[in-house]
Amino acid sequence: MATLLAPRRRLVASVITTTTHVKPTGPARQSTWTSSRSFHIPSKPPPPPNFAFAFDIDGVLLRGSTPLPGASRSLRYLQDNGIPFILLTNGGGKTEAQRVSDLSRHLNVPIDVDMFVQSHTPFKQLVNGDEGFPRLKDECILVLGGQGNECRDVAEGYGFTQVLTPADIITAYPALWPLANHSLYTAHARPILHKLGRPLRIAAILVFHDPRDWALDIQIVTDLLLSENGVLGTVSPQNGNPTLPNDGWQQDGQPTVYFSNPDVVWASEYHMDRLGQGAFLQALAGTFNAIAGRRTKPGGFERILFGKPTAKTFVFAERKLEAHRQTLLASSGGEEKTRPSKLENVYMIGDNPASDILGANKHQSPSGTTWPSILVKTGVFKSGMPEYVPNAMVPDVTAAVSWALKESGWKKPFP
Repeated sequence: MATLLAPRRRLVASVITTTTHVKPTGPARQSTWTSSRSFHIPSKPPPPPNFAFAFDIDGVLLRGSTPLPGASRSLRYLQDNGIPFILLTNGGGKTEAQRVSDLSRHLNVPIDVDMFVQSHTPFKQLVNGDEGFPRLKDECILVLGGQGNECRDVAEGYGFTQVLTPADIITAYPALWPLANHSLYTAHARPILHKLGRPLRIAAILVFHDPRDWALDIQIVTDLLLSENGVLGTVSPQNGNPTLPNDGWQQDGQPTVYFSNPDVVWASEYHMDRLGQGAFLQALAGTFNAIAGRRTKPGGFERILFGKPTAKTFVFAERKLEAHRQTLLASSGGEEKTRPSKLENVYMIGDNPASDILGANKHQSPSGTTWPSILVKTGVFKSGMPEYVPNAMVPDVTAAVSWALKESGWKKPFP
């Protein structure tokens, strides 16, 4: 039985009941992923309706690499019926193509890259300075997080040309962090090359994924935030100057820090929630604020956040979803007049009230699309009343899709 909460945006409350699951015929479109499973691919998928879905992954569709009940069946149903959806996750650490391949295999559903947004996908906007962001394509950037060189590879795949990692820095300057286990980094380090006689200047710090060595990364980032003009090993004379904004901290050309995921915890295969990138952010902010003498008052650590629940990520995701929907419109059969031109609703299905639900509730769509939020109980949220109230609270993803289809006036039976 679904629990319905404070309907928003002219939604009509309704009750979800358990239904018998009927095995669908297969996905509605081609994918680069293949499997031993035989899929039925309609020659012309039906025109997409005026609504779509956005799914979180961990705690909604998967627990680790294991599909949660009803996840694969629900996605296949949407594909069979030409209903657009994207996967919108705060996870990351690999290329979009790698993640999509893994997800297609785990869920046994073909998924394309154009149906997927992970935490650092919006970082692509920083390469050429899209949407008012600085152009970092040829600037020296420091990339944090992930295993080995995976996040460096992602950044270079996006188009960044000068990418450093903490392994590069600690290998070049071993005394920077005396407690480092250098054997862990040498296999992944690249020589730091910069013009002779010129200091190493880092223009931006991009946290692509959860860092593996918080101590080393906090030390390097703190040094850069205290530096003069982002030059490693220097200290800005403006630090602590009360006549300057923010008492002079981060006011002297230090690199901007971009986080791709503010989630403090996430749902893994372990039975308790695990610390995420947001916990690293809090540890770094606490360290920097303590050094800056801001133990008891707000301010101090300036940063830019991406990922759910930020508006930047939801705007990016909506554009991605609309582009995917237009692809489906172009390939669908039927008369032009039968194709709904405007995307009215995107149903956000998530397990984290502070991420999925808050982001959907606050999102102000540039095109007027509404984002009803649906909270499932298979991940971070388990029971009780969430801090951020969704439009509906349901047991799992199957119930969430069922609720959304009923709200949208969908007439076809859902398994």
